[in-house]
Amino acid sequence: MTFQPDFSNLLQVLDRLRPDRPTLFEYYMNQTVYDDLTRGISYDTSDELAPWKKLIDAFRLAGYDYTTLTLPGFTFPLGDRGHGASFSLNEGFLIRDRTSFHAYPWPDPGKARYDLPDLLSGYLPAGMKFVVPQPVSILGGTINLLGYDNLCLMLTDDEALVKDIFNAVGERIMAYHLETVRHDSVGACLINDDWGFNQQTRLSPQHLRRYVFPWYRKIVKAIHAAGKPAILHSCGNLHEVMEDVIEDMQFDGKHSFQDLIQPVESFYEQYGDRIAVLGGIDVDFICRKPRQEVYERCRAMLLRGWRGGYALGTGNSVPEYMPKDQYYALLQAAEDLR
Repeated sequence: MTFQPDFSNLLQVLDRLRPDRPTLFEYYMNQTVYDDLTRGISYDTSDELAPWKKLIDAFRLAGYDYTTLTLPGFTFPLGDRGHGASFSLNEGFLIRDRTSFHAYPWPDPGKARYDLPDLLSGYLPAGMKFVVPQPVSILGGTINLLGYDNLCLMLTDDEALVKDIFNAVGERIMAYHLETVRHDSVGACLINDDWGFNQQTRLSPQHLRRYVFPWYRKIVKAIHAAGKPAILHSCGNLHEVMEDVIEDMQFDGKHSFQDLIQPVESFYEQYGDRIAVLGGIDVDFICRKPRQEVYERCRAMLLRGWRGGYALGTGNSVPEYMPKDQYYALLQAAEDLR
C-alpha cells in the first residue's frame, strides 16, 4: 500500500497521544540514503529547488509525515577550524574581549531564505509539513564564538560580557523563529542545541538557567503562540535540567538519546507521560548490532510506546557511517506495524 503522509500523526505524538499508526521521527539522514530512496526519480539540475524536492521525496518514501527544512542564509561567521568529522570546541572563535565583541560582524536573521517554505509548499505531498530546525543554537553558537575554554574562564572574569554575547545570539535566533512560524507549511520547530556531555551539562545548570533557558522559554512561547509545537534536539546528559525542559521551557518533545546516558526505553518510562519521546534507538547500537536485533528492538519500542507520545527513530540522526540496511531495519519495524 502506498504511504500517505499525515502530519496529524506527529502532532498526536507531540500531544502525548497514540497516533493513528506507528510514526517516525528523524532529524536528518545522509546523502547516500537520500540518493538510494529517490533512485527512481529524476530531477532537473537547473532547478534551484531540486535539492529540497529530493529531500521531500526521500522523507516521504521513507515513511515520514514531514521533512526537515533548514533555511540557509543566516549563519554566524567563524574563524578557521578543522574540516574533519569532528573538531575542537576551542577552534574558530572570533570574540575574546569587548572590543572584538563590538567588532564582530553580527549576522542579520532577515537574510535567511524564508521564501523556501512557500516556494516548496506546492511540491509537498498532501498531509506533509515542514519541521524547521534553527541554523545556529544559543549555547552552541556562543561556544563557537568564544571557544569553550574561553567561555568558562569569562564566566568568572567578565560575566557581563558573557551575558551580552548570549543576548546578541539569542535575540537573533528569536527573530528567526518568529519568522519561520508564520508559514502555513511549517508544522513544527526543532530547537537543536547540545547542552550536555556524557556525564554532565556543558555549563552548570545555574549558568544555563541564567543565560540560555530564558531565551528558549521565550522562543517556545512564541512557537506555541503560533499554534505549533516545539521539539528539543539536545545531546548529552540533561538529567539535572529535565524539569527545566518540561516545566519551565515547556518543550513538547525531546529528541537525541544515547544508551550510555539513558536508554530510550528507560527515559520513556520516566518522562513519557510528561513530554513526547522522539527517536532514541542508539546510533552505535544500530551500527554494530545484527539487522534482526535492530529490527526487534525498534518493534519492541514501538509496542512499548503505543500507549502514546512516542515516534520511532535513531538516537540522533543517520550518519554516513551507519549501514543503510541497518537503518532500513528501523523503517521496516514501523512499516510492519502499520
